[in-house]
Amino acid sequence: MKFYTKLHDFYCGIDLHARILYVCILNRDGEKVVHQKIKAEQAALNQLLSPYFGNIVIGVECMHCWYWVSDWCEQQGINFVLGHALYMKA
Repeated sequence: MKFYTKLHDFYCGIDLHARILYVCILNRDGEKVVHQKIKAEQAALNQLLSPYFGNIVIGVECMHCWYWVSDWCEQQGINFVLGHALYMKA
């Protein structure tokens, strides 16, 4: 198993569902700065995360609906990490 080891000012975890996303952002000190439910749409994700562009990484669990988030991150120049749900806490 490979671990993501790059440092960022903000770390975003997204719990993906077909119609909604649960988004949690932690700062470098591990303090929660965002914990919000949004629609599973690029516009909603862009609006919520745009203040953090530049030094954020996004991690999602490997399930059937992660592809569009990965594509969106690539378009925005955001690092994207795909992980297995059982190992995400590690």
